Amino acid sequence: MKIFDELKARGLIAQLTNEEQISALINEGGARFYIGFDPTADSLHVGHFMALCLMKRLQMAGNRPVVLLGGGTGHIGDPSGRTDMRSMLTPETIQHNCDCFKKQMERFIEFGEDKAVIVNNADWLLKLNYVELLRDVGACFSVNNMLRAECYKQRLERGLSFLEFNYMIMQAYDFLYLHEHYGCNLQFGGDDQWSNMLAGTDLIRRKTGDDAQAMTITLLLNSEGNKMGKTARGAVWLDPNKTTPFEFYQYWRNIGDADVMKCIRMLTFVPLDEIDAMEKWEDSRINEKKELLAYELTKLVHGEEEAEKAKTASHALFSGGGDDSNMPTTEIDPAIIPEEGLSVIDVMLLCKLAPSRGEARRLIQQGGITVDGEKIESFDAVLSAGALKNGVKLRKGKKVYHRAVTMRE
Repeated sequence: MKIFDELKARGLIAQLTNEEQISALINEGGARFYIGFDPTADSLHVGHFMALCLMKRLQMAGNRPVVLLGGGTGHIGDPSGRTDMRSMLTPETIQHNCDCFKKQMERFIEFGEDKAVIVNNADWLLKLNYVELLRDVGACFSVNNMLRAECYKQRLERGLSFLEFNYMIMQAYDFLYLHEHYGCNLQFGGDDQWSNMLAGTDLIRRKTGDDAQAMTITLLLNSEGNKMGKTARGAVWLDPNKTTPFEFYQYWRNIGDADVMKCIRMLTFVPLDEIDAMEKWEDSRINEKKELLAYELTKLVHGEEEAEKAKTASHALFSGGGDDSNMPTTEIDPAIIPEEGLSVIDVMLLCKLAPSRGEARRLIQQGGITVDGEKIESFDAVLSAGALKNGVKLRKGKKVYHRAVTMRE
């Protein structure tokens, strides 16, 4: 099966500007395509997952990715799909986030000569002369058309700053710059970027005056994948220091039944004929599907060894086994443990199972905390020094497990 047909079969395509030309372009390995990532945090998250997997698939088929880091647009903020203005980041924070993104992307994308390249739009956007930009690029945009874009319509009633209003122009200029300097002829993005992406295609057409040159095709990622990213955004990170491999595995292991096959198709590299066969499995085998999904994605992000550890730890938890060696663990300094022990709330805070005492109390009040299988019902519950020395297993809700143990002296 050719790569374009595979993308369709995996449910990755929602809209595109010209199917015949796109399919020929990527099937022949002729796409020089880009996807943009705005560095709003110091780690990629599950919301980026589909884009990274898509870039990997296309590169494996002979196409060449250009990873665009939004170091410049990150100074502006993006109104797409949002109802509030994104917080402003300092230039130092933006650069730090870009550096973190680069390291994580190397697990997915192969960089080097004649392979993938990584660029930062700060290199050209921050050097633009404002008046020159207005004359050269601004004249190509109709304010009436821009206001009809869904990403702006959502914000007009609540307030849309002039700063954010310029985001479409900046993103369109990115495509023009990448087209002129890197030969980009294709761009990918999520549903909420459709208007901005079309603006980039139109800008190239206007600047070159050549329809053939303007076949810089835009393709829209499937809406389900974009929704998946928004659901998980800010909760499940690709950085193991933010979301451990075990927690990452558990996130996918506990995904809703209705989403399992969808995620296997979109995000894993399991062959389609095997996936088609899985579709026919009995409903009683749903946990096998979830384990396969969790294992494949954990292996992709954290490597096979960490995936095996997470799988072993998960099996131990669900089977009631005693092997918790691979469970996320916090070692507590014995010097801070009073003679009578530590309160469960203090242990939760040390294990980062709650951001504050108030949140910890709310979780206990709602029956969401268990220790060694026993539900905690009192705010005053205490874990003895002896129990902590042996190690205790905490569970938050149904999905988050953690071990607390006294640090060895």
